[in-house]
Amino acid sequence: MPTASQYNAPLRFMDRAERYVAEVHHPGAGKLLLAPMEGLADYVLRDVLTGIGGYDGAVSEFVRVSGSLLPTRTYERMCPEVANGCHTPAGTPMVIQLLGSDPDWLGANAAKASALSPHGLDLNFGCPAKTVNRHGGGAMLLADPELLNRIVRAVRTAVPEEIPVTAKMRLGISDTSRAIDCAQALSDGGAAALVVHARTKDDGYRPPAHWEWIARIADAVPVPVTANGEVWTVADWRRCRAVSGCADVMIGRGAVADPYLAQRIKGQMDETPSSREWQALLPHLVAYWHKVHTRVLACHAPGRLKLILSYFRRTWPEAEALYAAIRPMGSPDEISQLLHGLLAEASGDKPKS
Repeated sequence: MPTASQYNAPLRFMDRAERYVAEVHHPGAGKLLLAPMEGLADYVLRDVLTGIGGYDGAVSEFVRVSGSLLPTRTYERMCPEVANGCHTPAGTPMVIQLLGSDPDWLGANAAKASALSPHGLDLNFGCPAKTVNRHGGGAMLLADPELLNRIVRAVRTAVPEEIPVTAKMRLGISDTSRAIDCAQALSDGGAAALVVHARTKDDGYRPPAHWEWIARIADAVPVPVTANGEVWTVADWRRCRAVSGCADVMIGRGAVADPYLAQRIKGQMDETPSSREWQALLPHLVAYWHKVHTRVLACHAPGRLKLILSYFRRTWPEAEALYAAIRPMGSPDEISQLLHGLLAEASGDKPKS
C-alpha cells in the first residue's frame, strides 16, 4: 500500500489556498456548503435552495470526463451559473465538479472549465453510483491513492493559480483502510481543501455517517477539511462539528428535506419546523415546478416534483398529504391546477376558475 512519503514533494500554492480558506473554508466562521447531488440538485433546485438562503457556496453536479475535450456548452448546460459570473441568481458562488479517471484528460478539461471563471474546480472521488463505478470512476478511485495524487497534480498544473482545486472523497470502497492514504495523496497532489463524506462506497447512504473518521483525516492533512454526511437537522450539524472537529459542513439531502436548514443553523429561523413555514415554502415549490419545465420534458416534470416532495415529507406532515395527492397524477396541467389552488388558499385568495 503506498504511503504519503512515497509521493513526490507536494505542490505548493499557499497564496491560492489561503485565499480559498478565507473566502469559503474559513474555520472560524463555520461555512455551510450545498452539496453536489447527481440527479437531484441540478441548477433548478440550486436556484430555489440558495434563493431561500443560508449557503456560503455550492458545487455543481459532476461533469463526466472520459477521453475527449468537452465543449463549453457542456459546462453551460450542467452549470448555467457560469453566465452569471459563476453565481446562482441569489449570488451564491459556484464550484464546478469534474468526474473521471484519466489525469491527462481531466487536466485538459479542467483548463477548459477554468476559462469560465468558476470559484473553484472540485474533483469527484466519492460518487457511489453503479453506472459511474462500473467505469472505474467516483469512489472506485479510492483503491489507488497514487492515481488520486496524479489526477490532482495534473489538474492543479493545468489550472491557473488563482482558481482553487479541491476534492471530495468517501472513506473508501468497502472499508476505511486507505482513507488516510487517499486524503494525504489528494493533499500532496495540490488540493486546497477536502470534503469528506463519512461513509464508504458500499455504505451508500445508509446511516450512520462515521464523523469520527473525518477527524482522523483532518488531523492527517495540512489543508482544510469539510464534513459531509447525514446532517438533517441543527442537532445533527452540532454533533457533526463536535465529532469531526470541522467548522465547515457540506449539506446534501438534508438541504432538500428542509430548505430552511441552512437558515436554522445560522440562527435565522426557529430550529423546529412549523406549519407556518410550510405555507411560506409553497411559493418556492410552485416556482420549482415551473422552473423544472425548463430542465426536463413536461412528461418528466411530475417525477421531479414527486422526488422533491418525498424529501419534504421528512420535515412537514403537509408535504405527506400533498405527495399523496400528487402521486397518482401524471398530467402536468392537473398538478399545476392543484399547486396553484393550494397557493391561492394559503394566500387567502380564491383560485381562478
